[in-house]
Amino acid sequence: MTKTVTLIKGDGIGPEVVEATQRIIDATGVKIHWEVCEAGANVFKKGLATGIPQETIDSIIRTKVALKGPLETPVGYGEKSANVTLRALFETYANTRPVQNIPGIRTPYSDRAIDFVVVRENVEDLYAGIEYLQTPTTAIGLKLITRKGSEKIIRFAFELARSEGRHKVHCATKANILKLTEGLVKNVFEEVASDYPDIEAQHIIIDNCAHQLVLHPENFDVIVTTNLQGDIISDLASGLIGGLGVAPAANIGDHAAIFEAVHGSAPKYAGKNVINPTAVLLSGVLMLRYLKEFEAAHMIEQSLLYTFGIEKAFTQDLDKVSPLTTTAFTDRIIHNLGKETDFWTPRVYKPLQISPVKDLVDKDSRTTVGVDIYLESPLPAEPLGKSLEEIALPSPFYLKMISSRSVQVYPPIKGITTESVDHYRVRFFRKEGLPAIEDQDILDLIAKLGQTHQWMNMEKLYEFNDVAGFTKAQGES
Repeated sequence: MTKTVTLIKGDGIGPEVVEATQRIIDATGVKIHWEVCEAGANVFKKGLATGIPQETIDSIIRTKVALKGPLETPVGYGEKSANVTLRALFETYANTRPVQNIPGIRTPYSDRAIDFVVVRENVEDLYAGIEYLQTPTTAIGLKLITRKGSEKIIRFAFELARSEGRHKVHCATKANILKLTEGLVKNVFEEVASDYPDIEAQHIIIDNCAHQLVLHPENFDVIVTTNLQGDIISDLASGLIGGLGVAPAANIGDHAAIFEAVHGSAPKYAGKNVINPTAVLLSGVLMLRYLKEFEAAHMIEQSLLYTFGIEKAFTQDLDKVSPLTTTAFTDRIIHNLGKETDFWTPRVYKPLQISPVKDLVDKDSRTTVGVDIYLESPLPAEPLGKSLEEIALPSPFYLKMISSRSVQVYPPIKGITTESVDHYRVRFFRKEGLPAIEDQDILDLIAKLGQTHQWMNMEKLYEFNDVAGFTKAQGES
């Protein structure tokens, strides 16, 4: 059967590397109809702020699979990155980055048995892009982690391990510091792991993970992590095997998948016929496996390995004295289709199963115990605290503490000198023995406070099943 794939050639060197990949895939004999669409710089310049026209969105809805080249991120025009927008629009929550030594490409790690996959959550975390300038000098960003999003990416990582015959999944978090957000990921990982008794499950702190990737990368099999941290360590991992020019990537969701290289559009090399198409080509291999075209994927992988490992044929970014152009390198790969290597043991790939999310949450008992109100004030902490205590006197609340940059500045901590800025978090708790807090109590407090102070936003403080759903400031009792 002929499969239809949305093809986005991209910006800069994108058309050259995508067309090379398209030629090689077609040469395997696999039947693909390429539906060519547009996104990126040219679309931004036409005035469409997303960089993605409706025709492209409609195409991916129809085909459910896209292969794309690099897209420029606009500077000074447009809105968010078109790459990030595509991932968000189609909920391609699982970014997978295979990392494996390629024979013939020399790196300081060439003699190490590196073969693992970084699985990065792709739509939540700080990449949700929820930011506010709350005062002229203080910006905040919302780190958004959900139980559902965490469970989806963690189950995906275990299912990926099964489909590729892997035996170990590390969950890398910063749960030692970010105990609610990253801690939620860790807790869900430990719950989900029990459904996969055939896979070894280990939690690792993300900075130790980065440390161990440099020291002992061969100890990893699958690493699942949050969005920002996954972005960082996947690029680190690519550096172990030769860089982004040989690093493929897939963005997979329940209803669509987008395959792309993660390197940039390199406009200064555009049109010169010198660029290396390997990263996009290997992304095409991932796409073929996703489409269950395992034989074609194997043919391309073996041809590339034969070209690198046996013929020692490279483009100029991998070998400065090589005469091979992008076109000539592509011709060489096509010529070597059907040839096999004896130094690479291919994995036996099975179709990837997307495991449904389970309801892991018991019904909660929720109690509102207080409120955090964020203020802008030129006052030092001491007079600000006295003023807020007076405001709270007739209310059901008392002032628990004031923090600046997450350090308690009122009541003052003896012997500690903390430099405050104009941005304060003010924490009010319910007074002992009073009835449960109602929304109107909070609104009345804000209205009274707003008569003398500039407030920006507030957060209710909950206890869920008698466990605090909020963190303490540094130094808070």
